[in-house]
Amino acid sequence: MVDTRFHRFAGTQTLGTLLTEIGQSQLLAAIGNPDLPISGVAELHLAKAGELALAAHSSYADDLRSTSAGAVIVSAALADAVPAHTLAIIADKPHYLFADLLDRLYPSDTRSVISGSRDDLGAPVFERDVVIGSNVVIGAGVEIGRGTVIGANTVIGPGVTIGRNCIIAANCTIDCAHIGNEVVIHSGVRIGAEGFGWLDFAQSNRKVPQLGRVLVQDRVEIGANSTIDRGALGDTMIGEGTKIDNLVQIGHNCRIGRNCLIAAMSGLSGTTTLEDGVLLGGGVGTSGHLTIGAGSVVHGRAAVTKDWPAGSKLAGAPAQDIRDFWRELATVRKLSKGDKRG
Repeated sequence: MVDTRFHRFAGTQTLGTLLTEIGQSQLLAAIGNPDLPISGVAELHLAKAGELALAAHSSYADDLRSTSAGAVIVSAALADAVPAHTLAIIADKPHYLFADLLDRLYPSDTRSVISGSRDDLGAPVFERDVVIGSNVVIGAGVEIGRGTVIGANTVIGPGVTIGRNCIIAANCTIDCAHIGNEVVIHSGVRIGAEGFGWLDFAQSNRKVPQLGRVLVQDRVEIGANSTIDRGALGDTMIGEGTKIDNLVQIGHNCRIGRNCLIAAMSGLSGTTTLEDGVLLGGGVGTSGHLTIGAGSVVHGRAAVTKDWPAGSKLAGAPAQDIRDFWRELATVRKLSKGDKRG
């Protein structure tokens, strides 16, 4: 479900009205109930009756079969998996249709991003002993907990919530985010920027609306000049006790577990999941839409391109089990030196 603290909702409209407004009225003939009121959008596993969801790839099939969504946009290949209580909107390009409807339901000129005006949220709320540095900008509806310190020139966007005893250094920007207690955010950090989501690659490069949030749990530390993008529709999550070094990029919809350590210059592509206690060395990269199991160690400069189970120890590009990595490296060294026997 889209958090309307950050993204204004245009109001409930019927499915038929929405499709007509975006020039897709030809789809109405195949829809059983075009008068269905659409009250929002959500991910398949969270969607409720009256909400719209998307299933565009076979990886969505299990969530699609169990969804409670009122309507779902699907490819033809997934039409049979739509539950009986859910309306199927079959489209040749489901992502494109979904993006069009998102733009209609959450217009881009009303989304709350840093400088956006949100008079409906009311004045900011501060608990006692909050310290605000010079030239700090705080948006409407912001809530800041007791004992939190915010450094000079930092900008807090409308609707953001920040817990107790946090330290937010100078020159940070925080938008579309809920921050826990005892979080440390160093200078130059950017939280809640738009994720890197595009359609029609290398042609029109049409932007996919980024309507999610960033959730930062307690005792997280985020190093200088790191960036954490908000989710495309769901949440980007940083688990409690996790520590992130300087100059780290975390893409949209990433899920970082508890007590992870991520060293400098690492980059996590969208929808990367790190389970609890994962350690990433400096300069590690992931290709996205993958999971690294709990307690795994990924050595510096590794490039992770697929799922790995708990307790993995990885190195190389593409990343592989570290024993295989050293074995292959030793073999190559022997070959490069030639056989000197005899």
